[in-house]
Amino acid sequence: MIPSWMVIGAVTFLVAFGSFFITPRDVKWFARLTRPRWLVFEPLIPLIWTVIFICGAASATIVWEKNPASTVTWLLMGCYLLLEIITVTYIPLMLRYRSLRVGEIIGSVGMILGVLLAISVLPISWLATLLLVPYLVWSPVGTYTTEELIQLNPEDA
Repeated sequence: MIPSWMVIGAVTFLVAFGSFFITPRDVKWFARLTRPRWLVFEPLIPLIWTVIFICGAASATIVWEKNPASTVTWLLMGCYLLLEIITVTYIPLMLRYRSLRVGEIIGSVGMILGVLLAISVLPISWLATLLLVPYLVWSPVGTYTTEELIQLNPEDA
């Protein structure tokens, strides 16, 4: 039998890998946007999201191991998966539609789902909840950054 951490890690990797289907034309649109002066950490964003996804996969593994294959656990796994899908669709959908507002909406939905997931996981494991904190901290930063981009680039909202 394959260990749960390997299955969860593989699913996390495959979903995250799906975000790489971005056309160069779309990236050029995003590259030309005016950015806030304080956005000096932009090159670190892929590393930050990698750490967040690893923490999320570890959190999901802990939840699974607490009560494997129960209905509640399967529902929570679905929530983890939905949260990751929402998160990785932020860039491709925003770029595809060339709309910062689309990114802001996706970021806000992810932030709300992240909070609900953390609340749902708390009775099962405080460690699994703690591993969701990087997402809960970073998600509002990303959403706020998108709002700042909208203010600086209103024609691309």
